[in-house]
Amino acid sequence: MGSSTSLFTDHYELTMLRAALAAGTGSRRSVFELFSRRLPEGRRYGVVAGVGRALDAIENFHFTDEQVSFLLREKVVDEPTAAWLADYRFSGDIWGYPEGELWFAQSPVMVVEGTFAEAVILETVLLSIYNHDCAIASAASRMSWAAGERPCIEMGSRRTHEGAAVASARAAYVAGFAASSNLEARMQFGVPTTGTSAHSFTLLFDSEEQAFRAQVDSLGVGTTLLVDTYDIKEAVASAIEITGPSLGAVRLDSGDLGVLAHEVRAQLDSLGATETRIVVTSDLDEFAIASLAAAPVDGYGVGTQVVVGSGHPTCGFVYKLVAREGADGDLVSVAKKSKDKASVGGRKYALRRRDAAGVARAEVIGIGHHPADDGQGVGDLADRSLLVPLVSRGEIVGREPLASSRQRHLDARAELPVQAQQLSRGEPVLPTIFD
Repeated sequence: MGSSTSLFTDHYELTMLRAALAAGTGSRRSVFELFSRRLPEGRRYGVVAGVGRALDAIENFHFTDEQVSFLLREKVVDEPTAAWLADYRFSGDIWGYPEGELWFAQSPVMVVEGTFAEAVILETVLLSIYNHDCAIASAASRMSWAAGERPCIEMGSRRTHEGAAVASARAAYVAGFAASSNLEARMQFGVPTTGTSAHSFTLLFDSEEQAFRAQVDSLGVGTTLLVDTYDIKEAVASAIEITGPSLGAVRLDSGDLGVLAHEVRAQLDSLGATETRIVVTSDLDEFAIASLAAAPVDGYGVGTQVVVGSGHPTCGFVYKLVAREGADGDLVSVAKKSKDKASVGGRKYALRRRDAAGVARAEVIGIGHHPADDGQGVGDLADRSLLVPLVSRGEIVGREPLASSRQRHLDARAELPVQAQQLSRGEPVLPTIFD
């Protein structure tokens, strides 16, 4: 078991817990749902990421003696609540959209069922993971789709919190990025990593040629050389003189990348380095990547924009009570009715409606029941259920290899209507229908 995640939470979770336990309602069976009322403005789809991290957080959500003493000392909880926390382990059931899946307005991305007390205190940590990771994955998916067959490398670690950098690398990989620069993401999650060199490495040497020779001597001719510290044309000529035509790649990190890529490609070809790739970096986002589609670019390094969600750093996910035990022991639907923040009561089920060609057409949500397949799809192209078991009676059952999540995303994205690829601001590509 890893470090406790129980204090990655808001004070008000324990305020509610304390009052509910005292009132005798904390033990009522309850259903919470994690969802967003709408996609971020202008986005056509969202990507589910962070499921594996959330399962780790749930498994490690327990209160140590030190934490319980701290909460008592600070008068956050009273003695009965402290005793309850000391024995806490989530014992309920959780269903959710599997990692890599797509989500839309009102999608029940996670459904948590247990007592009110044990479910409510998971709210903050689950929302912090999902709001962050899904935002990063949603941005990364747009970028990797715009890149087509050309690989994208996540390299935004220096532009965000060190912990967020690891989560971002993981989320970007799920959403189609080929690799990351972050070594902790490789160690924790097996995300492939790669790296070249910075301008400081070139500036360390008395000449650019010396820097290139040192890198090649250490890493071999398959390495990637940064060629825009001084004069690009001279650097490319020097690089090929040192390595011959087998140089792995050159990297461009400044200037008009489209124009420079054409010039460098022509120079490389003239020197016989026809297989040497061109990798570009420098404040790229999905729009810049799309604008380089006609340029002879072989890969993209993306930093700041992917780790900040390319304009949408959060997804607007909320965690709401939608049903709770009534006086007769049955579940009663409940819902928030406040203006602009209303929720839909009742336990939800969801499926992705597909037409006879296997193209996704709608997000269908059943309230209190599983929505039925409309019969248009056939076999593997039929409508498909979206919720899978993640936790059963407190036991984690939904872990899977990251490669499976990555493939699921590519498959789910491929079944969207063609309009989903448009980068212009627009409406969600699929409507949400309540059945």
